[in-house]
Amino acid sequence: MVVDLHNHTPLCNHAEGEMQEYIEAAIKAGTRYFGFADHAPMDFDPKYRMAFSQMSSYEQKVLQAKETYKDKITILLGYEVDYLPGHMDKRVLEADVDYLIGSVHFLEGWGFDNPEFIGGWQEQNIDEIWQKYFDTIEEMAKSQLFDIVGHLDLIKVFKFMPTKEIIPMAKNALQAIKDANMVLELNVAGYRKEVAEAYPSKELLQEAFQLDIPITFASDAHKPEQVNLYEEKIIQLAHNVGYTECTYFLKRKPYTLKF
Repeated sequence: MVVDLHNHTPLCNHAEGEMQEYIEAAIKAGTRYFGFADHAPMDFDPKYRMAFSQMSSYEQKVLQAKETYKDKITILLGYEVDYLPGHMDKRVLEADVDYLIGSVHFLEGWGFDNPEFIGGWQEQNIDEIWQKYFDTIEEMAKSQLFDIVGHLDLIKVFKFMPTKEIIPMAKNALQAIKDANMVLELNVAGYRKEVAEAYPSKELLQEAFQLDIPITFASDAHKPEQVNLYEEKIIQLAHNVGYTECTYFLKRKPYTLKF
């Protein structure tokens, strides 16, 4: 992937490997713009994210890596921020970074994509929870706090699929993403999960293309060996839909690149 903006570090407590190992893997893959966007601190679910006290160290390490590897690759600094009203912090939202990824991992405090809480699915109406998820994505886009939409249809991770058509459920969310000038990431992590397909699905990506929503790419790596994994599949998906350019950010400003 020529651009790869969503990757993690051990600071989130569920990733492994040294930062330099991720970077070396990206260089080997021919990536030109490689971004770390680790899970931002928040006063909720601290087990799976860095602490506020670690923000400075995280940012310094990424910036040091940017300088160290400047002749080989451009390293970018970001955060993956959970959209959870009442828990988002200005220290993150106003951080001096290249971009912020807005993601929805929680619905009313339920971590629907966490295997620890998979039992919660048995208590849900599948169609209602899918609609609630896309409604929350819409709210996130309308907040205009973020640059990139993280894994648009993460709700499918365990392959609990709705009985209703998905496009009508997501229509308002996609329009809100368009109106907010957000970028949609093509995230390969879904290929590593039970659902075994990218985020978003081809049908959702086709709708995004019709709305002229720009894209970027994401390994969402939690291990160095996951960097650039499934590159051919995700590039082919993008090309099949019609995309020929992807986006990266410098100091919250978008730039495009052919791929």
